[in-house]
Amino acid sequence: MNTEVILVNENDEPQGTCEKIKAHQQGLCHRAYSIFIFSEQDHNVLLQKRYHQKYHSGSKWTNTCCSHPQPNEKNHESAIKRLRYEMGIDCVHLEHVGEYLYKHHFKNGLIEHEYDHIFIGKIDKYTPLAPNPEEVSACLWINAEDLENWLRTTPNDFTPWFEKTWHLAHSSQHTII
Repeated sequence: MNTEVILVNENDEPQGTCEKIKAHQQGLCHRAYSIFIFSEQDHNVLLQKRYHQKYHSGSKWTNTCCSHPQPNEKNHESAIKRLRYEMGIDCVHLEHVGEYLYKHHFKNGLIEHEYDHIFIGKIDKYTPLAPNPEEVSACLWINAEDLENWLRTTPNDFTPWFEKTWHLAHSSQHTII
């Protein structure tokens, strides 16, 4: 299946569409989103470990879910659908808390050049999860202090975008929790 992404400029203004793999091969700037889900009970954050055969960042820990909206699809709607698909979580109350532009070159030749929209949401920590095994190899609820220590000691355990998106999400989480 050929998935398309929305090409954007550095102000997130649409510039057309492109196949996702081509955008990553050529380092074309495109729209993306990252979702962080926090628990209602203790404000821990839910992380996922990416499936080892992902086209980049396999076996790396990252935010609860991330992806790209399709052409003619709103970020929020896409984020809700993707959260269901990847993690089996129904969370329609996602709040947009910021965005940032980043670019990263991977050893396999792919380039992430994304205008990333950050969303946060909350669920009951005891809600059953149903991670998609083709997307996620493990899940973990973790508190902010332990996560910050982990990031300091072994930053290579995480995806390249994680630290920046985490700080944006963590600093905003108290607005909805």
